[in-house]
Amino acid sequence: MVAKLQPIISTPDLDRLISFYTALLGATETMRVPEDGPTFFVGLRIDDTEFGIVADEEAETGAAGRILLSAEVEAVDVLLERVEALGGRVKAPPNDMPWGQRVAHVEDPDGNALNLTQTT
Repeated sequence: MVAKLQPIISTPDLDRLISFYTALLGATETMRVPEDGPTFFVGLRIDDTEFGIVADEEAETGAAGRILLSAEVEAVDVLLERVEALGGRVKAPPNDMPWGQRVAHVEDPDGNALNLTQTT
């Protein structure tokens, strides 16, 4: 049985993605490996959710893969105004979905798909 599942994003620019998720979603750093010297892995937490970012100089950016991150936020429209200033890209204006969510599709600075969702 799985006790915990943690998504990990590979990136050629660790600091850029840490800054994006920290500034946009309020992520806080929980772990850095190694603690001294060039960092390979950073663990981040947003409320009770944990994910990681790993440094990989050969990681390809630009084309979103098969993984989609989705973040439930308080105000989709407020965060959308910050995405591009933080190096991300807004793919389309937000939509009100029939299941009771407002959803915006964005990309982080590496081109990873990220949905910002708000329960309406």
